[in-house]
Amino acid sequence: MIELRELTKRFGEFTAVDGLSFEIGTGEFFGLLGPNGAGKTTTISMLSTVLLPSSGEIYIDGERLTRAASGQKSRLAVITQEYSMRQDMTVDEVMEYQGRLYYMPKKEIKRKSEELLEFAGLQNIRRRTVRHLSGGMKRKLMVCRALLTDPEILLLDEPTAGMDALSRRQMWNLLRQIRGGSRTILLTTHYIEEAEALCDRVAMINRGRLQKLDRPEALIKELGEYTVDETGETGLECTHFADRDEAIRYLEKTASDSALRQTTLEDVFVEVAGRRL
Repeated sequence: MIELRELTKRFGEFTAVDGLSFEIGTGEFFGLLGPNGAGKTTTISMLSTVLLPSSGEIYIDGERLTRAASGQKSRLAVITQEYSMRQDMTVDEVMEYQGRLYYMPKKEIKRKSEELLEFAGLQNIRRRTVRHLSGGMKRKLMVCRALLTDPEILLLDEPTAGMDALSRRQMWNLLRQIRGGSRTILLTTHYIEEAEALCDRVAMINRGRLQKLDRPEALIKELGEYTVDETGETGLECTHFADRDEAIRYLEKTASDSALRQTTLEDVFVEVAGRRL
């Protein structure tokens, strides 16, 4: 279990993360949801010990996480927004280099690499250099590299950023296959449909503060499962209803350019934060 206790990070006078407190269960696929600048990447950076908190603490299975806690850090793997691989390395070389960094036996590196590259559909391009891979292939390779050491906790910082729609869906399928068991996954994203499709629970943060935390379906139900969109003088106005019949009765009284739809997590965030993702 991961526990954040009043986690705070300041950069001078700017507070990027402001007193975050929540728990992530073992084996849970947990989403950290928010707009750009909400504090998602800063939180991931503190969980990976790249950044140190200004105040507050992080615990993993009851043990405080610090840079000196090598045993705790070895349980973590991080997939960053940036492509953190040498462009002149081949796919095979990237995997071998990662294994050597963790002192894995050569035979084990080869066995796990074969298994993971086949799993991700990259076995046919293993001799291609990173600079000649597509964006989606690079993201998949970063997942394979992270999984090589069989981490208990996987931190994914906007892993589908910049991907086209097809590549994003392929990445979702990959993440669905590696979830479950004892592996805990923390995903940061500003894509609503990504969190809704993958996560057991989501924490919505805005300007570094926790706004809501629950299962996606529970958050939607709390707001109202049906939404009527109306185009008014000030733009799009949304009204939410728990009951579909009630929403239809309301719709019948509105202008012809109104529409009924199901409520999404984005609607929840708009209500909470006052702006769209």
